[in-house]
Amino acid sequence: METEVVQVLQSSVPFNALDPGLLADLAGQIEVKKYPRGAYVFRQGQKSLKSLFVVASGLGEVTITDSKGQETVVSHRRQYDFFGETALLTDNTYGGSLRAGEDLTCLLVPRDKIEQIIVGHPEFSSFFATLISERLRLLYQETVAQQSYEAYSTVESPLLHKRIDDLMTKSPVTCHLLASVDEVARLMAEYRISSVIVVNDQLQPVGLISEKDLVHKVLTRSAWQGEKITADLVMDEKLVRLKLGDFYSQALLAVVKHQVKHMVVMDGEKLAGIVTLRDLIKTRSTGSLWVTDKIESAKNLEELGRIGHEVDNFLNALVAERASVPELFEIITEMHDRLTCRVIEFCLQEMEDRGYGRPPADFCWVNMGSAGRREQTLRTDQDNGIIYADGVPESEKYFLALGARVVEELVRAGFDWCKGGTMASNPLWCRPLSQWLEAAGAWATRAEPEDVRLLTILLDFRPVYGAKELARELRRHIFKVFDRPVKAGHYLTEEEVQVKIPLTILGGFITERSGPNKNELSLKNMCRHITNCVRIFAVKYKVDECSTLGRLSGLAESGIMSGDDLEFIRNAFEILMMLRIRENLKKVRQDRPADSFINPHRLNPIEQSLLKNALSAITRLQRLTSSSFTNYWLKHGVL
Repeated sequence: METEVVQVLQSSVPFNALDPGLLADLAGQIEVKKYPRGAYVFRQGQKSLKSLFVVASGLGEVTITDSKGQETVVSHRRQYDFFGETALLTDNTYGGSLRAGEDLTCLLVPRDKIEQIIVGHPEFSSFFATLISERLRLLYQETVAQQSYEAYSTVESPLLHKRIDDLMTKSPVTCHLLASVDEVARLMAEYRISSVIVVNDQLQPVGLISEKDLVHKVLTRSAWQGEKITADLVMDEKLVRLKLGDFYSQALLAVVKHQVKHMVVMDGEKLAGIVTLRDLIKTRSTGSLWVTDKIESAKNLEELGRIGHEVDNFLNALVAERASVPELFEIITEMHDRLTCRVIEFCLQEMEDRGYGRPPADFCWVNMGSAGRREQTLRTDQDNGIIYADGVPESEKYFLALGARVVEELVRAGFDWCKGGTMASNPLWCRPLSQWLEAAGAWATRAEPEDVRLLTILLDFRPVYGAKELARELRRHIFKVFDRPVKAGHYLTEEEVQVKIPLTILGGFITERSGPNKNELSLKNMCRHITNCVRIFAVKYKVDECSTLGRLSGLAESGIMSGDDLEFIRNAFEILMMLRIRENLKKVRQDRPADSFINPHRLNPIEQSLLKNALSAITRLQRLTSSSFTNYWLKHGVL
């Protein structure tokens, strides 16, 4: 047993830096303890157990319980990770709970042994000091985020962090892929179910048959006898798989993204259960989940327009259920994208019915602005365009007509007209690929004020529908343009690095002095400073991602910025967006415009502190941007 303990310690940072002899001595004084799935190692508010816990195997979940008694998973501890260090070294109570997410085995290192090592090994002490500071900050941030959303909750319990295995149907009904459809139908009738999972000889799921498949696919083979039609001929092979231990939010995203009503749950290679759209809806107090099914099944543009407005109710429900900012972005973006794609599909059919025919060339619909960055929550003005293939003379007339119809229908679905004209109905934003390539190069090279404005809009484009290779070709061209210093590179950052953040020298907030937003500051402007600076880093270093959070992750993977800087900026962006979404939803419920302004003095002290830290991160990002770009382009004499 001691040998196994030593092996675990040798794989765990920072114990792996200690002398093997010391680890062998330590192993003899360590308790090994097992916790079954669902058991608590300790609970929030409990006194320190005076041990450091090292995960030998299994999974631990760090949870926080709010003032209403609702528990939320905020992070995990996996094999060779450790936990409990804050309460151990400070002798305070635990700031959160640790629950076994699956059967968990831990090494319990006594406090006195940890103290001896810290005294004799300064590098060990330094590691713990840094780690504790970081973990406290993240725990603090998560707690505040939960409290902030809580104040505006209208749903009685959070669901996004419920486990799928609490919702799924265990031991689902299956059939072999060579089973007859008659047998499948009998299974559905016997168990009163709407779908059967198809498995192979190894009992692994390979497809799914729904009632709809039986009706539509069997009827098309009417000349056959039912017993001759086997499951593999009618099953849907595009299975969406979830893992045992995944959360409600992941199932919800799968429903929205893949437009499915059934998902299989896997335990490794084994089938563990099935989750349906109805299972997800039954756990909620509202029916807003049906909106994703309504988008898919809408019969015409008028119906789709009405459905579009229901997405806003869905956003309210997600916020009430404490969705994180990345979850909100991802889920709502998928909803908006699917809605847009359905509008385009209907408009294409309408164009054909009216005699325009099918598209004369390949084309790609792109979103820009916040929609392009996957950051549109409450719907704002449209920002979109069309890229179409060169060489077909009638393309311009066709795609401008298509763009005008899609834009019109998106307005009916709740997306407003773009006041600046950034819409696919505008010839400036509906062009063949060759003209897009030419425009991007010209805007970056000339860099007149209007060029910079247009280039800023374009750099956030993201393909949504159609021939996405056209969009990829445009992205590759833009990267080539920025391979060399260009005027636009300087001007894209010049204003950003000079903007004063609304904090006084003493740390007080600087707000509007007069007008409708007196005593308020603009969260939209603060978020824009981050997106603008991160955008230029992403373009220069060829990060092929449009979202601000995705770009930050890409920069981290490329080693462009330090991990600390990136984490600081990411957290700041999420805090600003969380406050912005929360305040805008509040104003909408009060029939006020969602203008992204906030009175910081009405925030509680903890939220004020978070906001100040977020604004400080912008100052840090401005310095990084200035040193990385503005000075570089000035030195190369491109002005």
